[in-house]
Amino acid sequence: MKAPPRDEPGGSRPTIRLDKWLWQARFLRSRTMAAAFVQGGRLRVNGQVVDKPARAVAAGDVLTFALRGQVRVVRILDLGERRGPAAEAQGLYEDLAPPSLPADPSRDTPPALE
Repeated sequence: MKAPPRDEPGGSRPTIRLDKWLWQARFLRSRTMAAAFVQGGRLRVNGQVVDKPARAVAAGDVLTFALRGQVRVVRILDLGERRGPAAEAQGLYEDLAPPSLPADPSRDTPPALE
């Protein structure tokens, strides 16, 4: 799915700094950590690698990044106005990554001895 077209600068489409949104959505504990994460070039916005924490993002943008051993693909639904509780933060995005498969219980049991 394609991202909606970006408005020209000064347009009416509200945006927020990428590092601030990551912090408000509770992916990282502080804005400093969020800025360092983005500067490391480990994040994509709509498929393009981003390394500027001040990069403006808006509702509809898709972020792809690896965090805590898991690849996250999220669509921004709302920009938020504050860093609220976790339930509020989860309403800021839609998780697009497929659910991880449950562990195969048959692998945990040793083979039967005959």
